[in-house]
Amino acid sequence: MAQANLAGTKVMVIDDSNTIRRSAEIFLKSSGCEVILAEDGFDALAKIADQHPQVIFVDIMMPRLDGYQTCALIKRNAKFKSTPVIMLSSKDGLFDRARGRMAGSDQYLTKPFTQDTLIEAVNAYVNKE
Repeated sequence: MAQANLAGTKVMVIDDSNTIRRSAEIFLKSSGCEVILAEDGFDALAKIADQHPQVIFVDIMMPRLDGYQTCALIKRNAKFKSTPVIMLSSKDGLFDRARGRMAGSDQYLTKPFTQDTLIEAVNAYVNKE
């Protein structure tokens, strides 16, 4: 069990699935993270500007603004381009991973994720500062 103390770490989860958002929130909160939820890219972009999350998880398949577009927009903003963006997808193809990299993502996690994989991902970025 990757039991990291991530107290106060602001993590955003962007996913159009309420189930995914809720389970990610429960997993992250149990490690002390402060969790910001967004249901799509537009919702997320407004919240990122206000909340300044330290790590962002973004689902790829979303209506209106997909994960690739959302990631690219985050990375294009000078204030947030160094914020780690971790793609979440049920697809685990090479093409999807490459496309995520091209959009500027820092990591790619496949669903269903476990508490350990989420915490390890956050830990990898937060504790290297």
